[in-house]
Amino acid sequence: MSVPTPHIRALEGDFAKTVLMPGDPLRAKFIAETFLENARLVTDVRNMLGFTGTYHGKPVSVMGAGMGIPSIGIYSMELYRFYGVETILRVGSAGSMREDVKVMDLVLAQGACTDSNWGAQYRLRGTFAPIADFGLLRRAVEIAEGLGIRTRVGNVLSADAFYDDQEDFNAGWRKMGVLAVEMEAAGLYMNAARCGKKALALLTISDELLTGIALPAEQRQTSFREMMEVALELA
Repeated sequence: MSVPTPHIRALEGDFAKTVLMPGDPLRAKFIAETFLENARLVTDVRNMLGFTGTYHGKPVSVMGAGMGIPSIGIYSMELYRFYGVETILRVGSAGSMREDVKVMDLVLAQGACTDSNWGAQYRLRGTFAPIADFGLLRRAVEIAEGLGIRTRVGNVLSADAFYDDQEDFNAGWRKMGVLAVEMEAAGLYMNAARCGKKALALLTISDELLTGIALPAEQRQTSFREMMEVALELA
């Protein structure tokens, strides 16, 4: 397949080697307008907006990923395979599954458990363990600690269902020490592994599932900026 792809209208060379991927395309627009210099729109197919600019002189792209593994699976695969992207940083929110993981904490997903069937396509004789690129993870920890950001590193759950029919479907994962739940990291990590590329999910805790505490809108913006500072320094 050549570019443009069925889902991205950008041309060859339009994307930087590193792409930040929030779920919301309007958040991608906000990141481009707020943090990047000379940002330009490079794709808008299905209103999944993507931009390329510079951060402190270094080329960086940002593009929406949508919700769930099937959505980020399409966009990340096309970026890796057809646009020469080497690194994708997922920047998003997550729900805490543990009492010691609080709102505004930054979770760096060392690994991503999942109840998705995404990995079945590889026909492995076992269960693949989706993990982050260690170099990215190590640098992200160093950057966050240097900025004084409360950071947790460990397993997250990439769930297929946002509204699950089971009353406490997270209980088993909590017993296994999983820190938080989101919906995309495992698929991104598997695509990165398959393509021989790099990926890391940086997640701001927006709500605590055990206590019901949720981050107010103003604090969401503050914690989001902290996460973005880590991601952009990492890019």
